[in-house]
Amino acid sequence: MTVHKPHAPVQTDRNLALELVRVTEAAAIGASHWIGHGQKNEADGAAVEAMRKAFDAVAIDGTVVIGEGEMDEAPMLYIGEKVGCGGPAMDIAVDPLEGTTLAAKAGPNAMATLALAEHGNFLHAPDIYMDKIAVGGGLPPGVINLDDSVATNLRNLALAKKCDIADLMVCLLDRDRHEQLIAHCREAGARVMLISDGDVAGVIATGLPDSQIDMYMGAGGAPEGVLSAAALRCVGGQMQGRLLYENEEQIARVRSMGHADPKRCFTVEEMAKGDVMFAATGVTSGAMLRGVRWGHNTAVTHSIVMRSRSGTVRFIEAHHSLDQKILPAAN
Repeated sequence: MTVHKPHAPVQTDRNLALELVRVTEAAAIGASHWIGHGQKNEADGAAVEAMRKAFDAVAIDGTVVIGEGEMDEAPMLYIGEKVGCGGPAMDIAVDPLEGTTLAAKAGPNAMATLALAEHGNFLHAPDIYMDKIAVGGGLPPGVINLDDSVATNLRNLALAKKCDIADLMVCLLDRDRHEQLIAHCREAGARVMLISDGDVAGVIATGLPDSQIDMYMGAGGAPEGVLSAAALRCVGGQMQGRLLYENEEQIARVRSMGHADPKRCFTVEEMAKGDVMFAATGVTSGAMLRGVRWGHNTAVTHSIVMRSRSGTVRFIEAHHSLDQKILPAAN
């Protein structure tokens, strides 16, 4: 009998996926010391420092393409920074603390996130707003369209899911700019879930069967849009995004980044191409992940890791012994 051994790249992917979880675990643990202290910059800084240090043990030649800002704006994990200890060339998208305000106020759904793809496969998105619409996997292609009306998108999704529009739940950031979107959703008959922060979690929720969220829409950060697209690629979800501009300077910057058409609508495959991986660890507890819990000489983390190659979604609970490793010190 012939035994077929898995290809080396598959095994490498599996090992790398676990390494990415270790990176988000470190960031979450670092940020957790600042939960509820009302100091979002300090929480973010702790997550960034811990994530950057953890990357030193990952066997990649990584380049941050979605990060904390440009080199002159962020001392660590800035766009263009090199991470890893050597290996295949990879692009990294990071948000060491998605939901800084949530962590500062001890609100739900703060988490450490990152995504990885081969070099050149992530959309280079500036730190501006992006208009987004997203749904989960298992749906016919083209079920959503950013240029269609809210009512049309809801009607098409209801038909695809073989349900009534009244059964659909739409998730949006609770912002004044979404007042009309919210009204249109309710006028069409859909239910609306409003979240205070953390639109990456909102988008990912559309691809998780137990989330009860069917669609995400609205304007949020473009870098977060790329991270969200990477996660949805792993579960076969659909997403579209279009950059939004406040002035001509932002348009000029986008053109300088190689985007000839500033009004282009990007698909999920254009935002995160090829084989991608996504990992996140909860900082505070939410609908998807539990937050960091501290015990006697122990920190417990809850993470999710996804790979587009296999379509597998894994939840990992890890118990970190303080006697065996050095974790970030409390403030």
